[in-house]
Amino acid sequence: MKKTLLALPVCAALVLTGCSGMNTTQQRTLSGGAIGAAAGTGIALLADGNPVWGLIGGAAVGALGGYLYDKHEANKQQ
Repeated sequence: MKKTLLALPVCAALVLTGCSGMNTTQQRTLSGGAIGAAAGTGIALLADGNPVWGLIGGAAVGALGGYLYDKHEANKQQ
C-alpha cells in the first residue's frame, strides 16, 4: 500500500513535466487522443462492445482531430 501511495505522485510529476516542452501541435494532438480514448472507451462500454477497440479507435480519431484543429487554427492566424 505504501508503494502505491508513493508511486502516484511520482507518476503524476513525470506526466506533468514530460508535457512541458511540447509545442501547440503536439499538445493538441495529445489532448485530442486522450479525450478520444476516453470517449471511445465509454461509448464501447455503453454499446456492449469491446472497450479496447473503442479506446484504440477513439484515440486515433481524437489525435487526428486535435492535429487538424491545430492546423486550422494556424491557418486562421496567417
